[in-house]
Amino acid sequence: MLVEIDARGLACPKPVINTKKELDKLENGIVLVTVDNAIARENILKLSKSLNCEASTIKEEKDLIVLEIKKGKDVIIENKKNEELEDKCIFISSDKMGQGNDELGDVLIKGFIYTLTEVKPYPKHIVFVNSAVNLTAKNKATIENLKILEECGVEILSCGTCLDYYGLKESLEVGCVTNMYNIVDIMKNTSQTISI
Repeated sequence: MLVEIDARGLACPKPVINTKKELDKLENGIVLVTVDNAIARENILKLSKSLNCEASTIKEEKDLIVLEIKKGKDVIIENKKNEELEDKCIFISSDKMGQGNDELGDVLIKGFIYTLTEVKPYPKHIVFVNSAVNLTAKNKATIENLKILEECGVEILSCGTCLDYYGLKESLEVGCVTNMYNIVDIMKNTSQTISI
């Protein structure tokens, strides 16, 4: 069975949600998804992997990207798990820690992220939204420590809408771009979410 989805022009996370709805209906077959930006492509590729589907980009032009997703019993995607990771999500919504003095807040968030590298087990996910995306795209001190965590298997995720809003889409230095569907899915399915 072949299903085609045209998700061009749809705001995040609708391309992912529409793709998941079609994949959920399908037992075996192929879903072709057309999107118009790289962030949507990456989010759909990540969704496909999480659903144990095989996905690839079969066409890419300026504002036209076509993805082919194969679903069926013969498709097996290896899911690597790091046993040293704890089933927790750290949710960071600001590039400062706490309320009050911004200079102090900047020092505290740098210290917090450094301390995460020193305390095991590491969390499975660290999600950055709103101004916190500065920590994955602009703040050299936090980027260096986040790369240490990423190398150990921690998933570092920055909200694509937030990166766009702050003009940082091309500046991401650690981790990958995510969407609201994936963020909600992680928060619902991990044993604990800690908000900073």
